[in-house]
Amino acid sequence: MNLIDFLPLLAGIGLFLFGMNFLSTALEKIAGARLEKLLEKLTSNRIKGILLGTGVTAVIQSSSATTIMVLGLLNAGIINLPNAVPVIMGANIGTTVTAQILRLGDLGGGSILISMLKPSSFGPVLIAIGAFLILFCKDRKRKDIGSLFLGLGMIFFGISTMENTLTPLKEMPWFQELILMFDNPVLGVLLGAAITALLQSSSASVGIIQALSSTGAIRFNVMVPIILGMNVGKCITVVLASIGGKKPAKRAVLIDVTNNVVGMLIFMAAIYGYQSLIGFNCWTAVVNRGNIADFHTCFNLVTGLILLPCVNFIIKFAYAVIKDDETTGEEKVLDSLNEHLLTSPNLAIEQCRKAIITMAHLAQKSFSDSLMLFENYSEDVIAKINEREQLLDKYESSVSNYLVRINQLDITDKDNLRVSEMVHSLVDLERIGDHAVNIMEVAVYDHENGVSFSARALGELKLICEAVMDILNTTVQATETGNLNLAVQVEPLEEVIDELQAGLKDKHIERLMNNECNIQSGISFVELLNNLERISDHCSNIALNKIQTAQKGGLDTHEYQHQMHHHGGEAYQQTYDQYAARYNMDAIVYPETNPAVSAADPTASAGDQPAVSDKPKEKRKKDKEKDKKKKKAKD
Repeated sequence: MNLIDFLPLLAGIGLFLFGMNFLSTALEKIAGARLEKLLEKLTSNRIKGILLGTGVTAVIQSSSATTIMVLGLLNAGIINLPNAVPVIMGANIGTTVTAQILRLGDLGGGSILISMLKPSSFGPVLIAIGAFLILFCKDRKRKDIGSLFLGLGMIFFGISTMENTLTPLKEMPWFQELILMFDNPVLGVLLGAAITALLQSSSASVGIIQALSSTGAIRFNVMVPIILGMNVGKCITVVLASIGGKKPAKRAVLIDVTNNVVGMLIFMAAIYGYQSLIGFNCWTAVVNRGNIADFHTCFNLVTGLILLPCVNFIIKFAYAVIKDDETTGEEKVLDSLNEHLLTSPNLAIEQCRKAIITMAHLAQKSFSDSLMLFENYSEDVIAKINEREQLLDKYESSVSNYLVRINQLDITDKDNLRVSEMVHSLVDLERIGDHAVNIMEVAVYDHENGVSFSARALGELKLICEAVMDILNTTVQATETGNLNLAVQVEPLEEVIDELQAGLKDKHIERLMNNECNIQSGISFVELLNNLERISDHCSNIALNKIQTAQKGGLDTHEYQHQMHHHGGEAYQQTYDQYAARYNMDAIVYPETNPAVSAADPTASAGDQPAVSDKPKEKRKKDKEKDKKKKKAKD
C-alpha cells in the first residue's frame, strides 16, 4: 500500500468524527433543554442519578456533553456535588452505547435482513433519508430529525470506509510488529489516552479501534491497555470545560478524572495480576468489534458499581484537594436553607425572610455602587457588582425553590400569605439588581467612549438618583423591620419619581431640540432614567405586597394603586406633597451656577423645594396610567 491508498482512511475518519459531532448537535437541538431539566430534577438519589446519566448520554452520544451540562448546573448552584457525581458516573456508562451499535458490523449470515443490519449497509440509507429531510422539509423539527439520521449515517459510512482501507494491512508484517509494541501496558495506556485526548471523544476513539480490528491485528493483550487509556483520555474535554468555572464544577471534574484513573488502576491490577499468576486463555487471541465494545462497557459499568458506594469518600477527597474560600455571610444564609429545617415550617419561613433581607441589602449596595461609577470609575467596583448579580440570581433560584417546598407543607393561611409575599419580593429584588447592572453598563460604555453629560443633565440626574435611593432605602428598611408605616410611604414617592422621570424626559427632548447635548449622551441619559424609574416600580411592588399580606390577602394591589393615585386620602396626599417638595426639578441647582455642587456626583442632594413639575397633576396621572402596563411588560 502507498500513500494514495490511505487517503480513503482520512476521509473515513473525517466522516466518522463529523458524524459524531453532527449527531450530538442534532440530538441537543431536539431534546437538549428537556434533558437539562431532567438533570436538574431527577438527581434526588444515587441510583436515579446514575441511571439518568446513562440514559441522557445514550441519547446524546457524548459523555462529555452530559458532564458539561452537569458542570453548568453546578456553576449555577442548581444541583449540588453529591447529586452530580452519580450522573457523571452514569455518563461514563452511557458513552459505551456507540461501541455496542458499531458491533453490528460483526453480524454474519447471507440473508438480506442480516446484511441490512450491518453499518456498511444501513449507513448509506440513513444518509439518504437525512439528506432528503434536510433538503425538502420546511419544518424545523423534521430538519433536526434529518440531521440526526445524516449524523448516524456518516458515522456508519465512515467506519465502513476506515475498515475497507485498513483491511489490507493485516497482510503486512511491519503493521503487525507495530501493533505488538502496544501490548506493553504503559505504552498502550498512553496511546489510548493520546488518541482520545486528540479526538475529544472516547466513542470516536473506540470506534476507530473497532475499525482497526478488521485487520485481525488487535489482540486481547493489546486491546486492554488501549481501551483503559481511552477512558482516562476522555476526561481532557471536561477538564478544559471546567477552566474558569466555580469550585463545585472543578471538584466534579476532579472526581470524574479520579473515577477513571482509579478504575484503570483496578482493572490493570486485576487483569495483569491474574495473567501473571494464572493466565488468560484468550490473552493473545484476536478480538473483534463486539469484544472491544463489551470490554469498554464492562470497564465503565464495573467501575461505576465499585465506586458508587464510595461517593462520600471521593467527595471528601475532592474537597481536600480543592478547598473552599472563606464562606461569606451571604453564602452561609443560603447554606442554612437545609432539609432538616423543613420539619419546622415557621423556622424555615423565618430563615427565608433573613435571606430576602440579605438580598435587599445586596441589591441596595449594587445600586449605590453603580451610581458611584459615574464619579469614580473602578474595575474593582464593576467586578463586585457582577459578583453580587450572580449571588442575587442564586438567591432567587435557591430561596424560591425552598419556598415552594415550604408551601407544600401543612402551613397556616397566614404563613401561606407570607410565603406568597416572599416569592414576589424575590423576583422584584433580583430585578432591582438587574437594573443596577444596566446602570453600571451605561457607566462602562460612557467611560470607554468618552461620553459625558451636559451640566443641566447632571443636575437633573442628581435629583432623581437621590429620589430613587430614598425609595430603595425605605423599601429595604420596611423589608428588614416589617414596619407597615414605612411600606405605605413607598407608593407616594414612587408616584413622584414617575412624574419626575416624565418631566426630565421632556426637558431632555428640549435640550436635544436646542442642540445642548449630543445624541449618544442623550441615549445614555434616557437609559438611566428608564432604569431608575423601574427600580422605583419594583420597590412599589415589594411595599404593596407587604401591605396586602398585612390585610390578610384582601387587597387588590392594582386597584389600591389606582385609588391612591387618583383619590388618595389625607395621609397619602400629605406624604406625596412632602416628597414632591423634596424632589422638585424646577429648583435644581446646576453645576455652572453653583460650583460647590460636584458635577461628577449623580447622587448629590438637590435641596428642599416646592412643586414637582409644571405639568398639571391630573394630566400626569392619566399619562402614567397609560404607560403603567407597558412598563410592567418590559420588566
